[in-house]
Amino acid sequence: MLHAYPSPAMVVKTSYLHVVMRLKNGLYIFLFVGLIAVMQSCGHAEEEKKTVTEAIEPPIPKPVKESVTTAEQQKALTPAIILQNLKDGNKRFTDNNVTARDHSKLVRDAVAGQYPKSVILSCLDSRIPVEDVFDKGIGDMFVARVAGNVVNTDILGSMEYACKVSGSKLIVIMGHSNCGAVKSAIDNVQLGNITGLLARIKPAVQLSQTYAGEKTSKNIEYTDVVGNNNVLYAIEQVKKLSPVLNEMIQKEQIKIVGAYYDMKTGKVTFTE
Repeated sequence: MLHAYPSPAMVVKTSYLHVVMRLKNGLYIFLFVGLIAVMQSCGHAEEEKKTVTEAIEPPIPKPVKESVTTAEQQKALTPAIILQNLKDGNKRFTDNNVTARDHSKLVRDAVAGQYPKSVILSCLDSRIPVEDVFDKGIGDMFVARVAGNVVNTDILGSMEYACKVSGSKLIVIMGHSNCGAVKSAIDNVQLGNITGLLARIKPAVQLSQTYAGEKTSKNIEYTDVVGNNNVLYAIEQVKKLSPVLNEMIQKEQIKIVGAYYDMKTGKVTFTE
């Protein structure tokens, strides 16, 4: 039997095609491997970019699933629990670990009613965001603000509403360091209606006359002494001028405490 052998030209052509195919396959493999390497490199670059970005701009925390205080929850609380809750909230504030809240949802949830746990009397000062200072949200607390955190008829009426009508169980009178109203009272400033407002702080200036150092508004230590005495004086005014609140205090239905906010640290010190 005769066998047909490929011609030399056919052999050369076949070898050539085989080499070409191997080269093409090798090229595809090379390109494929190169593509993978580029993709991995891009992935590492994105990860590094993400890490650097998070270091500069930490990711925004997802809002917690929080609800506004209900009547049942308010009723179950005691003044001592609420006070401790404020202390814990202030600790989170100073640690820069405040709660992430869905404020839009809380606004809608609070439409039906409000059951705040406490009422805070704070100075007018714009550098004291009261709810933030205690890490509280919508519907958590009543906040009354007036320069020098002084007590007047309107403030007393608001506190009576907060406690007797709406069920709040804690009153906090909060002064603060570097208070302009306190300094103005020390300096005996006379200007329009401010004069009458500062007259409510003058008793605290008188209570601070035993201070041994320089009694001027430039002495930070002295202004703090006056500021703290102003808080204590305001507490006594609440008890004296509001029989409604004083009776609730005597029956231990509510509690009234003083507080002092440090402008440098954000820390609140309570006086019970």
